[in-house]
Amino acid sequence: MCRRTRSYFAYFASDSKAVEILRRDVAPLRSAVVDEPSLPATNASHLNQVLELLRTLMQYRSAEVRHRLEKVGREASMLHLDVLLLIYHFARFGSGDILEIGPYVGGSTIAAAVGARDSGTPKKIISIEAGGRLKHFRLSSKNIIKDLKKNLARFGVTEDVALINGHSFDEATMSEVRHRLSSGDVGLFIFDADNNVRRDLDCYGDLLNDGCWVVIDDYFGPAKAAPLRAQVDALVSEGRLVPFGYYGWGTWVGQWQPK
Repeated sequence: MCRRTRSYFAYFASDSKAVEILRRDVAPLRSAVVDEPSLPATNASHLNQVLELLRTLMQYRSAEVRHRLEKVGREASMLHLDVLLLIYHFARFGSGDILEIGPYVGGSTIAAAVGARDSGTPKKIISIEAGGRLKHFRLSSKNIIKDLKKNLARFGVTEDVALINGHSFDEATMSEVRHRLSSGDVGLFIFDADNNVRRDLDCYGDLLNDGCWVVIDDYFGPAKAAPLRAQVDALVSEGRLVPFGYYGWGTWVGQWQPK
């Protein structure tokens, strides 16, 4: 049965481990109690989770990891710092491995690798990049794979990442991913490739666990955003994706629901 939920600014599924570590690492904030009796219980709970992630992100903005990821953002990412912090957070506290499609020159990959390392739990990070070149006003690359590998090495996470050079929909790529991951293994899925996220969720959706964090860039913004947004909205309507908000310069954040 499809479940429709109200879309809020952000989302965070709190757990005791996350709360315990955050209390140790950053100054705690008292959790607000949202009293909206007119909302169904699931929506009221969802709203509390939305507000909790927003508070968590505010705490990260003054934490030590912000300074680490600011450097990553300057040298290796076109994503907003808030999105890098969320990727770090999901990789650190999420349950499962990480599958990324479209790392470009590695900013999101590095954020995920740092979060996974800080979790203290072994996690696989599989990153798929087709390569090529891209002209950009701030972060151009004449050889994307070369620059990606250079940045992974520069930030000390090369050994943490299994990099696959190829298109996500190629048979060879899909075979390699499935050799490394099994059904329900993935707890964080990051997409920042072309405008066809449905294609890749159709290819790899069975690898995502129930409640897997999903980060999709360019929901708003460039020319590819319109078809991408239509696909995401359709997946939400079908009950496959649960929307939890938009961050930075138009990055969609949500969760996966298996059929």
